[in-house]
Amino acid sequence: MKIIILGAGEVGKTLADSLVHEDNDITIIDVNQDKLKELHNKYDLRVLEGIASHPQLLKRAGADDADMIIAVTSSDETNMLACQIAFSLFKIPIKIARIRSPAYLRKKEILFNDNSIPVDHLIAPEKLVIDMLSKLIEYPGALQVIDFAEKKVNLVAVKAYYGGPLVGNALSQLREHMPHVDTRVAAIFRRGEAIRPQGTTIIEADDEVFFIASSNHIRTVMSELQKLEKPYKNIMIVGGGNIGSGLARILESTYNVKLIEKNPKRAELLSEVLSNTVVFSGDASDQSLLKEEHIDQIDLYIAVTDDDEANIMSAMLAKKLGAKKVIVLIQRGAYVDLVQGGTIDIAISPQQATVSSLLTHIRRADLVSVSSLRRGAAEAIEVIAKGSKKNSRVIGKTIKSLKLPPGATIGAIVRENEVIIGNQDIIIETDDHIILFLVDKKYISDVESLFQNKRVFL
Repeated sequence: MKIIILGAGEVGKTLADSLVHEDNDITIIDVNQDKLKELHNKYDLRVLEGIASHPQLLKRAGADDADMIIAVTSSDETNMLACQIAFSLFKIPIKIARIRSPAYLRKKEILFNDNSIPVDHLIAPEKLVIDMLSKLIEYPGALQVIDFAEKKVNLVAVKAYYGGPLVGNALSQLREHMPHVDTRVAAIFRRGEAIRPQGTTIIEADDEVFFIASSNHIRTVMSELQKLEKPYKNIMIVGGGNIGSGLARILESTYNVKLIEKNPKRAELLSEVLSNTVVFSGDASDQSLLKEEHIDQIDLYIAVTDDDEANIMSAMLAKKLGAKKVIVLIQRGAYVDLVQGGTIDIAISPQQATVSSLLTHIRRADLVSVSSLRRGAAEAIEVIAKGSKKNSRVIGKTIKSLKLPPGATIGAIVRENEVIIGNQDIIIETDDHIILFLVDKKYISDVESLFQNKRVFL
């Protein structure tokens, strides 16, 4: 596939890393020469310096026969204009744009269509992060929660701790402990390495365990791997930008929410638009302010400013002063692995959330969703089995007979409203939604090929 990526920032860089090894012809455009040089030296791709929406530059990038343009510059307006030019001058079939401003997103049905601004798929990073945080708040103790098949089934990542009934025991005992709960462990990561889960696999403390279960069984399965945390009650949010204010708006009817915003004018505005959130103007690194606001009574502290260092330092201070759990937003992917799991309980990467959403539109076959896991090392995929026994490589076959690539696991099948956990003898039927876990994303093209229908000549 011939793809033009506009923007060589964290999202563009992460996206290039995900796509460059999959037989794609990629060109990246950016105004920053240093970023382009870094990408050119690291990957086998073409780079062009200049304004991303400029027609001549797009032509040099191969827009005349490009399959897709992905506009992820830091400017919404540049992204929109680039999609307009890609449509009007070059007829590029698929146009994807990152749009951050809530003002544009509120009018997306009117603005983004072929009769107005021709964007085929919108990516809204702030909304993606808010959704991610909301799921983590709903399931205390989870590291990642992903919905599939219209929320009928979930993939959940948790860290195993001493005290969990299954820790120190074989996976086969999971069925004995929960005879009425259907679940499957899709993958285990131990000291950063993937382990193929088998019945004889012993769960160890600090294992990162990914399991698949129906939504109503998540907390039951989590209780086997760690002592269940109490639901959150008191939440403090630091940063009143689009993410902080949007999250507060969702949470304030259910939780006791406090929000700290450094800019006095912004804080005043938020105090007017948020009905049940207590808003303060101040610096979250101020010990006196945190103590005055009873930080020791905060169940969850969430730092979502646009400054990585400020988020990390304020969260560490909050934890030291008594906050029970802290989550930080980190823009730089390299920081995520460094901080998560110590004083910082969970680090959220908006880039990974954005790239997951982008990959859903880029992958081949009938993919419904693609979710990037473990900072991009693994992927969870929902794919629909289409066709018939004549032209499909999967329909009419059992799971155990499929030629899955190394490290690939089918965790569940959703058939109409029924969730079927991935037993090896299950026969795949037309229109089944298949939830598949891939521990090494380099095999994604093999998965795509497996679910693409064969050509049948009459």
